[in-house]
Amino acid sequence: MIDADYRKKKTMQVRGGQYPEGSVKISGAKNAATRLMAASLLTQERVTLYNFPTEIVDVRYKSDFMKEMGVNLIFDNQNSMLTIHADQIRSAVLRNYAYPIRTTYLLVAGQLNRNGVARIPYPGGCKIGHRKYDLHLMVWESMGCKVTEKETYIEVKGQLKPSEINFPISTIGGTENALICGAGIEGTTIVKNAYISPEVYCLIGFLRNIGVDIKTTGNSFIRITGKKHLKGANFSVISDRIEALTWIVFGAVSGGSIIIENVPFSFMETPFIHLKESGLDIYKNSNNVYINKHCMVNSAIQPFEIACGTYPGVISDMQPFFTLLGLKAHGISRIYDYRYPERIAYLSELEKFCPGALSWTSGKIRIKGPSKFQASNVSSTDLRGSMAVVLAALIAEGTSTISDIGMALRGYDKMLEKLKNLGIQYEMIKE
Repeated sequence: MIDADYRKKKTMQVRGGQYPEGSVKISGAKNAATRLMAASLLTQERVTLYNFPTEIVDVRYKSDFMKEMGVNLIFDNQNSMLTIHADQIRSAVLRNYAYPIRTTYLLVAGQLNRNGVARIPYPGGCKIGHRKYDLHLMVWESMGCKVTEKETYIEVKGQLKPSEINFPISTIGGTENALICGAGIEGTTIVKNAYISPEVYCLIGFLRNIGVDIKTTGNSFIRITGKKHLKGANFSVISDRIEALTWIVFGAVSGGSIIIENVPFSFMETPFIHLKESGLDIYKNSNNVYINKHCMVNSAIQPFEIACGTYPGVISDMQPFFTLLGLKAHGISRIYDYRYPERIAYLSELEKFCPGALSWTSGKIRIKGPSKFQASNVSSTDLRGSMAVVLAALIAEGTSTISDIGMALRGYDKMLEKLKNLGIQYEMIKE
């Protein structure tokens, strides 16, 4: 169970050279679950979410804020369930708006539909370049609302109205916001240049379940015919494709033996192609993956080149794990990321385990392998990068410390429990 003091910073100390052995079950996707929490505010009836990652820190932060709004949330950690009843939403001014999560903007529509005013914290989240919130202001203003940026929070006033929204760039967050805003009002909203990822498909599936008519064309056009009165629902969160890749790469670079259950293969076709091209012959059935040292063709990971981009390709959240894989490959690997070219802060920490093996500029990473990992003291930088650093520490020689391990806990459900199930020993130290 997640610690009650999850807001406090913690340091993890691990001894490297441990070989993971056992099984892990992939949890519901963080990037779907937190969106469904916000969408549940559109109905006054009860919503139950299954396969829900109840112990992700980001979920708990969002839950804290929703409770301040008057929402009733019941977590069932044992059965991975969350029940939400949002029949009494309020939009009062709070004394504290310090919530380090990015998706606070999705909580606007539920407040507006009930009270005509919404107040939310400024979006937080990982610092991976210039991720502004101007496209969300564009959604609210194009749908007839007035936005005021206060000192500690954003205030949105008015009643949402159907609109045509044409994003200047493809955006997941903007797409999600437009979907939720258009779903709870009468009339039809058009969204152009949308970005429909698997997690957005999950959100669309939930909105359809509660009574919204949504039609999509390709991966970039959405027609939303909303309703003022929406029903409750029972709905399952899709499995986390990024978590699945995390454990697969850990199995490959550690030489361990891991069964990975509940893998969302249908959303991971391109990443699996790249894994195969890197020399991994992975055992799999319809739901699970088994990876061990015998999965490597010619007993070695092969160098590769990958360009990160939008779904169905390799997305930027997967970049740190392919970087880690490249450090064990026999040769020079290269990764290009022009969507989030500044997602490179973690590299200076990861390189401490393999001095001289990494070089990078904006949008480009060069990886020289195979590298010998040595223990180091490192800091977390962003959610996915910090998890890559944790895995690097586990395969390094000696004892390493990772400060602010909460960065990883923000996105990995039951992470510490899953490490223990793989036989990994560690120590948590409060900062």
